[in-house]
Amino acid sequence: MSSFAPASGKSDSAEAASLLTKYPLEVKKISYKPDAKVDDVLCFRHYNESEVVMGKPMSDWLRFSVCYWHTFRGTGADPFGFPTLVRPWDDGTDSIENAERRMRVAFDFMSKLGVKYWTFHDRDIAPEGATLSETNANLDRLADLASQLQSETGIKLLWNTCNLFAHPRYSNGAATNADAHVVAYAAAQVKKSLEIGKKLGAENFVFWGGREGYHTLLNTNVREELDNLANFFKMVVAYKKKIGFTGQFLIEPKPKEPSKHQYDYDAMTVIAFLKTYDLDKDFKLNIEPNHTTLAGHCHEHDVVMASAYNMLGSVDSNTGSPDLGWDTDQFPMDVKNATMIMQAMLEQGGLAPGGLNFDCKVRRESTDVIDMMIAHVGAMDCFAKGLRIAAKIREDGVLGNMKKERYASFGSGLGSKIKTGTATLEECDSFIQENGEPAKLSGKQEKFEAVLNRYF
Repeated sequence: MSSFAPASGKSDSAEAASLLTKYPLEVKKISYKPDAKVDDVLCFRHYNESEVVMGKPMSDWLRFSVCYWHTFRGTGADPFGFPTLVRPWDDGTDSIENAERRMRVAFDFMSKLGVKYWTFHDRDIAPEGATLSETNANLDRLADLASQLQSETGIKLLWNTCNLFAHPRYSNGAATNADAHVVAYAAAQVKKSLEIGKKLGAENFVFWGGREGYHTLLNTNVREELDNLANFFKMVVAYKKKIGFTGQFLIEPKPKEPSKHQYDYDAMTVIAFLKTYDLDKDFKLNIEPNHTTLAGHCHEHDVVMASAYNMLGSVDSNTGSPDLGWDTDQFPMDVKNATMIMQAMLEQGGLAPGGLNFDCKVRRESTDVIDMMIAHVGAMDCFAKGLRIAAKIREDGVLGNMKKERYASFGSGLGSKIKTGTATLEECDSFIQENGEPAKLSGKQEKFEAVLNRYF
């Protein structure tokens, strides 16, 4: 049975009265049912948006967002197989009418799911035309519809971004392309999207440089490309100020794919780039854990590193398969991973104006339309459970005190001077002459792991 079907018995005038869709989801709005049976997957057992956790409603900690590209443009196609996901509202064309119908379905879906935010690439919502002017006109038309749907539903735009990687013109990069003509085209595309972001009240704007990198160093001047990338971002900052766009700029790290090497490899690489080019006051990071594991780190590594330097702006909440070497964009269903992410959220006091954006796609084998809803509900519940556990860990203070104890020697004496940057090599030498070899102190990794497991 299809989970979407044409509404029956509805007049054309009644249908026109709503800006939503004639393909309503055949489920009621997802509700909180803590005592639901384990196989009742179309309700929340853990996500209770009004529940107060450490002084804030759960919805303030968990600023969930649905991404447009995977959820409403994904087809299930992969390098080895044709599309598998057939959506009854989508006729497969690039017509404006199809784009508008798709958008109405999207807002109906998000309303019933109960999320407060959405995200999109410019080319997700509107087809590209024969010229930039035609493309911009298409984008304006769909942005007008999005604005009306946002007003009707109360759903806000967490962030928008530009697709600067799919079109053949960007095969050698966008802002780092060796051809200035291409760089200028990318700049014009960003200009328009910033205007759209301002119009729709975007709280952030993201840059993901999928083609900003190289496949071989033989034909690449890395310093010139990185200098050009920095200057591109400086143009963006200048235009943001000129038009009065107030959203936070975010860069999303990824080590590879589609490029062999991507310049925004991981969190620390991006932070170093921003500080090198004096851009760190204008940009923060949008971390995608699947990208983090592709860089060889653990799931929460880039979230923790970015947060430690006050550079964490938002999270693309997904996961991957660590045994694979590519980006799988799976829905986050591991409670322990979600808990580790939420520990960082609690420590920095929240993620606003960023959020937890589900940059995820159902598997190409998950062909029922209702699987879209089940996946989002499951991921939201996973993070809600992770938030509760992270709050319990923080309130108990056991793990925090154990970690603090490891670094206790930096609380006084020479350790305090080392920590504040006032110690000298001479002082360290004198200390060792007087105190000799340091005692061996256990890192107690297994104890930390055992204590953490007690919370699950």
